[in-house]
Amino acid sequence: MVHPTLRRLTDTATRATDAAGRAARRVADSPARAAAATAAATGAARFASLNERLRSERLTTQLGIAVGVCFAVCFATGLISHFIQHPAWWFYWPSRPVNLYRITQGVHVATGLALIPLLLAKLWSVFHKLFEWPPARDAAHALERLSIAVLVAAGIFQVVTGLLNVARWYAAMPFFFTVAHYWTAWIAIGAIVVHIGVKLPVIRRGLQPHQVSPSRRGVLAAVAATMGLVTVTTVGQTLRPLAGLDLLGQRRPDIGPQGLPVNRSATAAHVLQTARDPAYRLVLTGPAGRRELSLAQLSAMPQHTVRLPITCVEGWSSDATWTGVRLSYLLDLVAAPADWYAHLESLQRRGGYRTSRIGPPHSRDPLTLVALRLGGEPLHIDHGFPCRLIAPNRPGVLQTKWLARITVREV
Repeated sequence: MVHPTLRRLTDTATRATDAAGRAARRVADSPARAAAATAAATGAARFASLNERLRSERLTTQLGIAVGVCFAVCFATGLISHFIQHPAWWFYWPSRPVNLYRITQGVHVATGLALIPLLLAKLWSVFHKLFEWPPARDAAHALERLSIAVLVAAGIFQVVTGLLNVARWYAAMPFFFTVAHYWTAWIAIGAIVVHIGVKLPVIRRGLQPHQVSPSRRGVLAAVAATMGLVTVTTVGQTLRPLAGLDLLGQRRPDIGPQGLPVNRSATAAHVLQTARDPAYRLVLTGPAGRRELSLAQLSAMPQHTVRLPITCVEGWSSDATWTGVRLSYLLDLVAAPADWYAHLESLQRRGGYRTSRIGPPHSRDPLTLVALRLGGEPLHIDHGFPCRLIAPNRPGVLQTKWLARITVREV
C-alpha cells in the first residue's frame, strides 16, 4: 500500500507538470494568436478605410439624384397606368398611337428593375449614417431622420412589391397590389420632396465641381453597368429586338397558346363550361333595347382584321393579329350615342378585372374589336373564346376576355 502522504505528493507533482505544460503551450500559441488577431484587425481597418475612401458627399448626391430621377419616371408612368384603369373625370387617354401604353409601361417596369441596384448603392453610401447617435439633435434633424426613414421604407416597399408583381407572386402580398403600390408611391414622392428640402445645402456642396477619386468613379461605373445589365436582360419583354437577351425577364412574349402568353387561364377563371356552352349568347343592352347574339351571328357580321399588341402591366407585350366585329358596329345595333360608355362583363364570376369600361375615343376607334379569331384561327379558350375585347393603347387587364355582356351607359 502506498503511504497517503506519498500519494498526495505524487498528485501535486502531476498537477504542477500539467499546469506547466498548458502554460508552455499558451506561450507557444500566443505569437500565432497575436498574429491572427493583428491580421484580422488590419483587414477590418483596411475594409473600413476602403469604405470611407469610396463614400463621399458627392457620390451620395450623385446616387441620390439618379434615384430621384428613377422614382420620378416610375411615378409618372405609374400614374398613367393607374388613371387608365381608374380614370378621373379630368383624365384623357388617346387610342392612338397604339403602342403608347406599351412604351410607358415598358419604361415603368424597366426603370423599376434598374432601380434595384441603384437603390442598394444609395443605401450603402449612407448606411453608416443611418445609425448615428443621438438619433435627433434638434427639430430639423428629427425631420430629416423621419423623412429618411419614410423614404427608405417606402422605396424598399415599392421596389419589392413591384418585383413580386412582375413575377406574379401575389401569395407573398397579403394586400391588393395596385392599391398599396399606388398610395405608397405618393408617400415615397412626398418623402423625396421633404428629403430634398432638408438636404439642399448638402446637395449643393455635393454638386460643386472638384476632383473625383478613381475609386469613386469606379463605384459609379459599377452601378451604371449593373443597371445596364439588368435593363438589357429584361427589356426584351417589351423591346422585341432584344428578346434574345431577355435572360432575367419573367415572361417570353412569344410563348403560349397561339404564340401569345396567358396571365389567367380559363381553368383559373372557372369558365370552361360556360365558354363552350352551345347556348352561349353575347348580350347587348342600350337605348334601343336588348339583343342576344350567338357566336354564329357574330361570325356572320362584317369582320375586320387588325394587328394590335397585348400589353400587360407586368411589363411584357406582344403583337398579334386579331379578327372580329368592330365594337362601334355592335354599339350602333343598340343605338348607343357616340359619347356614351360601354360596360363589359366577363363570364368569369370573380376577380378584380372581370369587368371593364370603355368609352370614346377607344369605343369608336375602328381598331377596337370584339375579337373572334387570333392569328387566323378561332380564339383559344385561354385567350377569351368565344369572344373578347381588343382595343388599341389599353392595358391587357382591360382587354376583357370571355365576354358575356356589353351594356351602354351614359357617364
